[in-house]
Amino acid sequence: MDSTQQVLNIFEQLSAIPRGSGREAQISRWLQERAAQHGFSSATDEAGNLVIRVPATAGYESAPVNILQGHMDMVCEKTPDSPHDFSKDPIRCIVDGDWLHADRTTLGADNGIAIALGLALAENASVARPALELLFTVQEEAGLGGANLLQPGFISGKILLNLDSEDEGTFIVGCAGGQGTHIRLPFTAGVPLNKTGYKLRVAGLRGGHSGVDIHKHYASANKLIARVLFHLNKTAPLSLMSLNGGMAHNAISRTAEATFACAAGDGLALEEVVRNFERILNNEYSASESGITLTLTPVEVTRAATEADTAKMLGLLMALPHGVAEMSASVAGFVETSNNLAHLEIDEDALKIATSQRSTVMTRMEELTERIMAMARLAGAEVHSNPAYPGWQPEMKSALLQRSVETYQAVFGVAPRVQMIHAGLECGTIGAIYSGLDMISLGATIENPHSPGERMYIPSVGKVWQYLVEFLQAYH
Repeated sequence: MDSTQQVLNIFEQLSAIPRGSGREAQISRWLQERAAQHGFSSATDEAGNLVIRVPATAGYESAPVNILQGHMDMVCEKTPDSPHDFSKDPIRCIVDGDWLHADRTTLGADNGIAIALGLALAENASVARPALELLFTVQEEAGLGGANLLQPGFISGKILLNLDSEDEGTFIVGCAGGQGTHIRLPFTAGVPLNKTGYKLRVAGLRGGHSGVDIHKHYASANKLIARVLFHLNKTAPLSLMSLNGGMAHNAISRTAEATFACAAGDGLALEEVVRNFERILNNEYSASESGITLTLTPVEVTRAATEADTAKMLGLLMALPHGVAEMSASVAGFVETSNNLAHLEIDEDALKIATSQRSTVMTRMEELTERIMAMARLAGAEVHSNPAYPGWQPEMKSALLQRSVETYQAVFGVAPRVQMIHAGLECGTIGAIYSGLDMISLGATIENPHSPGERMYIPSVGKVWQYLVEFLQAYH
């Protein structure tokens, strides 16, 4: 069995274990049992983070401990026609030429491939290497929840290779910080009389990662449904009954739907608005989306917000930002600050909104967060923000970076790219807890993370393996 297949076999085994954010207990037990079978010690902390300690091979006992780091959880997204239950069903891995993808769900290569690579390096007897600490965190996809709760002393190494990047041949040396904001706008509800009910659905969007894809002009279903509802409300007063869109704070929403009541005679006019808007949106997003669909279907009238409260909710949704807020003034083409209108939900008698802000300049992120909170308060909403997690500032003179670049060039004959990334990586948080860490991030090539279109380029797995083996063996 070649090394790439060994890694992929491990990846397929762990893909059979459900591991959505907050549900990592089963994968953690599997990892601890596997470590024990190979004679490795392991430990967990109160948050559920896991470290597996792997002794050095002969001749490498005096080399520095290297930390290979990733996260156990994955984003759970699926297509509307998928019957997959992320709480119990295994992810079905499908090989399609040089690519690996799942069956209408996220693949979980973000970040299961880090686990598979770490285990393969630890378990392969032919790989000579220093002692390793395999650090696998929990709830990374839920605001770096596990990394934020790491405690001093849990790891001992001073060299950290984060395996959560998604472009082989690129070394990441800095990333954005992030912060989430939660808005609750209460409304008065009742059952409207002499009204007709409709359901509006926005679908056909590609979605994507709210960090690495935020500048690619992908449409947000949440922003689109707010826009369409706002214009429908100008045609005929609406009373919102339900609203739901988006599934994760770090995913650009792919679908959204709302139900509302209106006067019985307004249906034809609303249908015309929806038909026109579908044409408008497909024209606006013709370069980035392949087929946005808007559907309007009759439904039963149930409890709904008043027309005045509906107008207030739609006004707030129209005002809230989504997308790039600032491009970097110092790095051409790099996103500095952004916001994702991540999740919308009407729950009982309140509209709930979740947004996710990112920036490499923490004061800019603070300003954007305060602006969102001010909009919410002006609308009469309750609002709070989670504590921000720090960005990771690059250290271009890092000894690890220099060694990594030299090793890559020696192995492949070309220089790697060295970049920052707008997405959040755990390096900033981990580095704030463990001072003196020298860190770099790399990984296999993954496209469309956080969406059912996620896929991994199989040859890139072999290249990452080859690089890591050479990097570790060179300590002798």
